Amino acid sequence: MSTEIHLAQQPEADALLGRSSLAALVGMLLDQQVPMEWAFAGPYTITQRLGTEDLDAGQIAAYDPEAFAALLSEKPAVHRYPGSMAKRIQQLCRFLVEEYGGDATAVWADAESGKELLARLKALPGFGTQKAQIFLALLGKQYGVRPEGWREAAGPYGEANCYRSAADITGAESLAKVREFKQEAKRAAKAAKASGA
Repeated sequence: MSTEIHLAQQPEADALLGRSSLAALVGMLLDQQVPMEWAFAGPYTITQRLGTEDLDAGQIAAYDPEAFAALLSEKPAVHRYPGSMAKRIQQLCRFLVEEYGGDATAVWADAESGKELLARLKALPGFGTQKAQIFLALLGKQYGVRPEGWREAAGPYGEANCYRSAADITGAESLAKVREFKQEAKRAAKAAKASGA
């Protein structure tokens, strides 16, 4: 797997996302309550601190939990909540070791349909329906993983020519459009909540 990715907006971090399935999964896991670029730069920061070229599910799964949390908490922290995210990353890596022999690519490599792939992604620790659909759309749109029915399984995130999520970011311009979409969605949700209260 080697794809040109622009999610972290940093060349080294994006290069890692482009060649490492586990880095892409961990970036997606981190993508909550922090800016998207910060989340997707996280895997690269972790490799730097581990002194490795790539993330290794077996190594992370076996890492001492307190030491791993400390690694993510070093300044600048990998996430706004480095302790809880360290736990989540380790849970994800343990699951990958147990279910897929530590190979993140195996999650989607032989999925025969979008529906099957969505079910596999939803089974991953830390991946709810929305996160699974966004990652499925990201796989289809940018990594060339397109089992039959992938767009439908990804829901609105699978639509072509839209700017809803990380799946649609190919550079600074599309990042700005996705930001705009998310802010608009937040405003609409607030307005709906206010009128319903």
